Amino acid sequence: MNLRRVHLSAIPFILAACLGLQAQDRATLSVDLKNPKAAVSPMLYGLMTEEINYSYDGGLYAELIRNRTFRSDWTGILNWYVVEKGSSKAKMSLDSKTGPSAALTNSLKLEVTRADAASPAGVLNEGYWGMAVRPNTTFTGSFFAKAEKDVPVRIQLVADQSGKVLATTSIPVAGTEWKEYKFSLHSGAVAASAQNHVEFTVDRPATLWLQLVSLFPPTYRNRVNGNRPDLMEKLAAMRPSFLRFPGGNYLEGNTIATRFDWKKMIGPMVDRPTHPGTWTYHSTDGMGLLEFLQWCEDLKMQPLLAVYGGYSLGGEVVKPGPALDPYVQDALDEIEYVTGAADTKWGAVRARDGHPAPFPLHYVEVGNEDNFDKAKTYDGRYAQFHKAIKAKYPNLEIIATMPVSGITPDVLDDHYYKREQGMFDLAKHYDTVDRKGPKIFVGEWATREGSPTPNFGAALGDAAFLTGLERNSDLVVMSAYAPLLVNVNPGGMQWSSDLIGYDALTSYGSPSYYTQVMFAGCLGDHISDTTLTGGGDKLFFAATSTAKSKACLKLVNASSTAQTLSIQLKGLGAGAHAAQVETLRANTTWATNSITEPTRIVPVRSKLTVTGETLQHTLPAYSIQVMEIEFK
Repeated sequence: MNLRRVHLSAIPFILAACLGLQAQDRATLSVDLKNPKAAVSPMLYGLMTEEINYSYDGGLYAELIRNRTFRSDWTGILNWYVVEKGSSKAKMSLDSKTGPSAALTNSLKLEVTRADAASPAGVLNEGYWGMAVRPNTTFTGSFFAKAEKDVPVRIQLVADQSGKVLATTSIPVAGTEWKEYKFSLHSGAVAASAQNHVEFTVDRPATLWLQLVSLFPPTYRNRVNGNRPDLMEKLAAMRPSFLRFPGGNYLEGNTIATRFDWKKMIGPMVDRPTHPGTWTYHSTDGMGLLEFLQWCEDLKMQPLLAVYGGYSLGGEVVKPGPALDPYVQDALDEIEYVTGAADTKWGAVRARDGHPAPFPLHYVEVGNEDNFDKAKTYDGRYAQFHKAIKAKYPNLEIIATMPVSGITPDVLDDHYYKREQGMFDLAKHYDTVDRKGPKIFVGEWATREGSPTPNFGAALGDAAFLTGLERNSDLVVMSAYAPLLVNVNPGGMQWSSDLIGYDALTSYGSPSYYTQVMFAGCLGDHISDTTLTGGGDKLFFAATSTAKSKACLKLVNASSTAQTLSIQLKGLGAGAHAAQVETLRANTTWATNSITEPTRIVPVRSKLTVTGETLQHTLPAYSIQVMEIEFK
């Protein structure tokens, strides 16, 4: 505005208007640390998982072999190819008449008609978009095999581009009966790369059969049949208190026959038949019930067990009554497998599987998103499960996937998938919800902006929503972002906006991931009463505290301009108080991290001092802050 062209008599009104705008922009946040409002749920932050986006196979589950049980289609055996070097000659086929177990009844038949030491032949596996090989690393492998006559099988990790052999070993296969063979491979001074494959070859004419071919790199905590260390470390950094498993849609299956049938997913891998998943690809069933429980054990999480509730995604429903009884019994057996002593029927099976000690269990969820049941049978189905579980396990908290009539669930599972503005609107949703009803589990939620992982606008939406959950964590006892994981290779994603991205070699956290890490990293045991005046509709907040120890402030500025904030901390006390601040910010809402630039947006730590009970503070534009203030 050019004041020289404005009449002098108008200047006082202009100044008054400007001052009014400045006053309107000022914000005051009052936090009462002296009189706690309610207890914070210690289970507030956790994980939700299911087989989507190659989350297990090709993701968290560390198996390197893709299609280790030799599924095939009209093109042939998927992900396996014939190797013919020099003058060798070979062919492979699917033999549907022989396999090593009742669960795995077929096999790959390799017929080598010409081969020698200089011209070996065999098969190779391409892995899940390659195989990660790092220097000085030991890989452990196994396979079931039989042969018409004794033959040594050479196993090699080979670089895709150069053909260089990165690790090699040889195993003699003997006899016409199925046997399991184990081996190890060790890489030397090689460059880290995912552009590799594994080959199984012979150096003479032979016919042999293979099944359940497996190869694992080092796993988290060296678990046999374990998980990828880098992904587990990222999950550990989230400080999760629970794991909701096995899903999601993965629990229900597209049909009753393809549900998560836990009894087929325990014991040796050779006794697990595998099954179609719900997101276009097949599950190895390597991540079975015990593996989920061990995942909880490794990250010190409580298991939140979801049991099949009689509804599948394709619309198949088991009606309440006698038809549902076997599925209710399955759930009771599953709970006994988890919690039973080693002298119980299913506790003994768990002990046989290698874990004599029972696992703790406090929450069981019946089904998943049963609001999609067009037959509207969930009231009856839930009641049948609820009564049976409570009769045998009265201390378990039972979660319903939707509101039910006729019986009151202990906890109700709410799901939210919205864009940024939708999550801003939800930030105050639980402020006015009736406390007389069931507790709330926000079992799936995400701000869906960005692909394959969220952008910073999504992180702002997430952070705003989380402030509402923290302010109401007397009601909202648990929450879990979903989906958790995504393989970023072409064809790896079925659902966009996923917390953690990865390929075969590396992984990264999205801005939304770091939001979760920051929020879970500072959480008091009591909710502090908070009042905000001014600041507009893009300023969000929450405060919790632990008496005489720390106060945790969560501050979100979703505006494109900085926000000045006067923070009043009643009960903090006189004197100087040390504070640590973590800031996550970006220049635009579309800024994000990626597999090639994983650390564009990461938390930055700083320190400040709060003098007395007042702090004048400026929140940067597009920023998320977690402030931990020490009591004197």
